[in-house]
Amino acid sequence: MRFDLPEAKKLTHEMTIPIRWGDMDAMGHVNNTIYFRYMEIVRIAWFDAIGCAPNPDGEGPVIVNAFCNFIRQFEYPGEVIARHYVANPGRTSLETYVTMSSAAAPQRIDASGGAKIVWTDFPQQKSAPLPDWLRARVR
Repeated sequence: MRFDLPEAKKLTHEMTIPIRWGDMDAMGHVNNTIYFRYMEIVRIAWFDAIGCAPNPDGEGPVIVNAFCNFIRQFEYPGEVIARHYVANPGRTSLETYVTMSSAAAPQRIDASGGAKIVWTDFPQQKSAPLPDWLRARVR
């Protein structure tokens, strides 16, 4: 099963991530679990860039599902260009997407994925409305 990224999405962050020797598995390519780590790295970098620091005593984002499409393998040495997008903000959630390309072929998408994020009131352990400042950022 392959999940398609929506056409209507907003680019919010881009970064280059070095492929580490330890990212590879016994087959000599980057292990599938590491692609989720790359998506996490760019998502957290975006949160940091917009001032969305984790606050266990307040509110913040929680991932409720995630997926990845593996198109071409990454190998060490190399770098991954990760582009982070957002789409479809709802009352309490938004969708995030990431495309990953080899720095050697930056316009070719080698993997893509995403995660649905629900804004959460941590002390109450329940969803909360997206803050206005975040909603303004993702429009």
